[in-house]
Amino acid sequence: MSVLTLASDPQDAQALDDAEAHHARLAGELAVHVQTLLAAVDRDPDGDTAKPRTALVAFCDRALLPHTGAEEAALYPAARAMPEARLLIESLTGEHRRLTALVDALRSTAPDPVRTAADAGALRVLFEEHVAKENGLVLPLLAMTPEVSLAKLLGHMHHALTGDPSEESEESGQEGAASGEDGPAAPAGPTGL
Repeated sequence: MSVLTLASDPQDAQALDDAEAHHARLAGELAVHVQTLLAAVDRDPDGDTAKPRTALVAFCDRALLPHTGAEEAALYPAARAMPEARLLIESLTGEHRRLTALVDALRSTAPDPVRTAADAGALRVLFEEHVAKENGLVLPLLAMTPEVSLAKLLGHMHHALTGDPSEESEESGQEGAASGEDGPAAPAGPTGL
């Protein structure tokens, strides 16, 4: 999180901070799963890595991949509409495809432990670099644009991930976005957003 948050309104400033915190939680949980897998490979390079690999893939299926899909549906269209962000969003969408490919490689039924370790390490590094771009470029751009409500976009993203009907209510407008900003900061389930 940054000391100074530039945003078009206080709700967007809070939404930006909450989104960054959610990214940090995802990256932290991913790092724990990857480290557990790497430790298993270090202990016994020829041993069975099925349990930590399955746990890593399950986390990605439950949290990481749905998060990337929700970003593409809720956040990326607004950013793509801005000429200064169009190429960045195309690049980030490509990174989502590479993240998915790495998860699919880890899902393989007969993986080589060394290859599994390499894929897991690559997944961690790519995700950390990816969220650094979102936190440092995309989210601040959306938060600073008066015509865009980052809080509402994150509310839609929260709805896409949780199916929470309160996010769809037009009457709740900013209140729905406010609950979206509280969602990432609280342990609102496996995806947080």
